Amino acid sequence: MNIPFYKYQGAGNDFILIDNRKKEYNQLNYKDIEKICDRRFGVGGDGLMLLQEHPGYDFEMLYFNADGRPGSMCGNGGRCIVAFAKFLGIIDIKTDFLAVDGPHHAKITAEGNWVELQMIDVDHISQDGEAYVLNTGSPHYVEQVTDLERLDVYLEGKSIRNNDTYKEQGINVNFIEDKGDHLFVRTFERGVEDETYACGTGVTAVALSMAKHKGQSGHISTPIKVLGGKLRIEFDYDGDVFTDIFLCGPAEQVFAGTIDV
Repeated sequence: MNIPFYKYQGAGNDFILIDNRKKEYNQLNYKDIEKICDRRFGVGGDGLMLLQEHPGYDFEMLYFNADGRPGSMCGNGGRCIVAFAKFLGIIDIKTDFLAVDGPHHAKITAEGNWVELQMIDVDHISQDGEAYVLNTGSPHYVEQVTDLERLDVYLEGKSIRNNDTYKEQGINVNFIEDKGDHLFVRTFERGVEDETYACGTGVTAVALSMAKHKGQSGHISTPIKVLGGKLRIEFDYDGDVFTDIFLCGPAEQVFAGTIDV
């Protein structure tokens, strides 16, 4: 079976996008998806998404991790599929679509290379020692560190993701260093089981956690630097609930092709 695909990246988080509005690729199984995402034997990507039709929405986003298994919400993936929908002519500059964690609203520039994606509201952040734990569509662990450039994120992240508390369900592990005018973030992602160049739900979790940590409130704009570039998180916080959360950043088509599965 020859499958047309499009490769997108958002701040270095890269994804394989497939137009499945005609339901031609419903038979893809986790082994197929894992092979397509393999960087040596397939296209290569942090995940794969199917764009599908859904009543009441512009489209539906089905997300799969690089291991081929269905994933929780992926923020940068969500931004990339919005850019893909614009490329396909499904949307103009605004959209409402359905993802695994519910409806999402997004805005995209006329040029189609900057996407602002609304995330789910967050009303609970817990702590694990000095770290923060919360769900922004995917579960996240947020820990402040120093000298993040030199940290072995793979080893440290893998250790936390597989400890007794998180091993069964898994968790994404974010390390953060406050640089004053921005937050520097590196993330170990479950499903990929490695460090990625960016994680949209992860930087969202980081921004919210730091607002709580610093006792901030009101409308907050947080610049984020990741290995793959720059992102921005906009949100409102009343000291209890985080609302109107937007993950903002670039989304670009890298190339297109077909793969025989």
